[in-house]
Amino acid sequence: METVCLQSELDSVEVAEPQEIQTYHRCNILAFLKRNLFVILTVTAVASGIGLGFALRSINMSDRDVRYLMFPGELLLRLLQMLMLPLIVSSLISGTSSVDRKAYGRIGLRAICYYLLTTLIAAFTGIILAVIIQPGNWSRNTSASSGGHAEAVQTVDAILDLIRNMIPSNLVEACFRKFKTVYSRSDSTGFNITEAGENNNTVPVPGSSDGMNMLGLLVFSVAFGLILGGMGSQGKPLRDFFDCLNTAVMSLVNIFIWYSPVGILFLMAGQVVKMTDMGEIGLEVGMYTLTVIAGLLIHSFLTLPLIYFSVTRKNPFRFMSGVLQALATAFGTSSSSATLPVTLHCMEVNHSMDTRVTRFLLPTGATMNMDGAALYEAVAALFIAQLHNMNFGLGQIIVLSLIVTASSTGGAGIPQAGLVTMMIVLSSAGLPTENISLLIMVDWILDRLRTTTNVLGDCIGVGVVQHLSRRELQSSEPAGESLMEENLHL
Repeated sequence: METVCLQSELDSVEVAEPQEIQTYHRCNILAFLKRNLFVILTVTAVASGIGLGFALRSINMSDRDVRYLMFPGELLLRLLQMLMLPLIVSSLISGTSSVDRKAYGRIGLRAICYYLLTTLIAAFTGIILAVIIQPGNWSRNTSASSGGHAEAVQTVDAILDLIRNMIPSNLVEACFRKFKTVYSRSDSTGFNITEAGENNNTVPVPGSSDGMNMLGLLVFSVAFGLILGGMGSQGKPLRDFFDCLNTAVMSLVNIFIWYSPVGILFLMAGQVVKMTDMGEIGLEVGMYTLTVIAGLLIHSFLTLPLIYFSVTRKNPFRFMSGVLQALATAFGTSSSSATLPVTLHCMEVNHSMDTRVTRFLLPTGATMNMDGAALYEAVAALFIAQLHNMNFGLGQIIVLSLIVTASSTGGAGIPQAGLVTMMIVLSSAGLPTENISLLIMVDWILDRLRTTTNVLGDCIGVGVVQHLSRRELQSSEPAGESLMEENLHL
């Protein structure tokens, strides 16, 4: 009898253990889903948007219908763009005012060196792949080439515009307009505005273009924050104001961010529906697309992880897994600037990065660090050159890489911004610009992929610069308050 009772107790224990294990696994799954809910929703929205777009292509929707379809996505972009100005100004001033100027001087120098290095590597990666694969030579298309001395002037003007935008003459105007050189020529009727590079007799004159002068606002905010940080107790009320403003804006970001999967779904669906000429893409454009994608994959999964590992000696792919939310959002919105709130959230919450580094480097990187754009423009320039049987020598390739680096650095972090700088690159390199229509057919997907690469480069840069600057950050850490947690487990 005792043996039977003992056996029954053992059976009950054996039954209870699997139930506990099931409960444990269920809790782990729920915790994983809760922790990664935003990533799951965003990736699902991207896949659903692509599927919805292909399903609606058979309906032959009009342009008006497509615009209505993309309206929820337009609201997402407007929400994120609304937060850009207060987020950038408040986060930069709040971040730079919390440490001494010497520390941020070193941080800024390291950040600029990282941006230039990765952008040059990306440009050379694209050039090497374009030279090896020869995407424009799969089907020859000869035509007269154009070149001359005037095109070289375009590069100088692009660099000068970059410097001019760093020092805006009017901060209020910088919130919605930036400086851009235009070209004019004098005739009997007066001055006529012409396209860049059309006439060797054109002269550069001051002009402007719509869009926030992000670079000028960045420079002013950093300088203002550094001065404010050196004022001691006198600047405390103003520092408290920007700290409070930044906290309020980040709270808005945390609320609005949950709408992004809905907006991304309809943005993707609308972009797929608008691809009316996808079936007419020739072999050359297909090879060009594969070349750009291969270059972006090499830069994202080889170059950037190698840089991160060589500096920090930590697992780069584990680091990358913590920024999947930002990468998915970048792919959906095709805007590194619009993705900035999500990128800040990933780096500060998922990786516990120092807020003084993230609020300084991420807004700057969203404007200056355009690795994907540099690679894309380098491949596109050589692709068009190959279409016209124009062979580039070593010297021309080096000049092209410098042109691409300068133009991509000043590019805007908004959708389709690469096509704007592409005109400058083609004109500066002496290449015909009429073939840019070939690039537009596939630019919707390449724009998303290079934006994702840009955001990944920004995140890797934060990890690299914070590791190199850990001593300065520790020495300038406010007493009694730790703003930095060393992410040793990465």
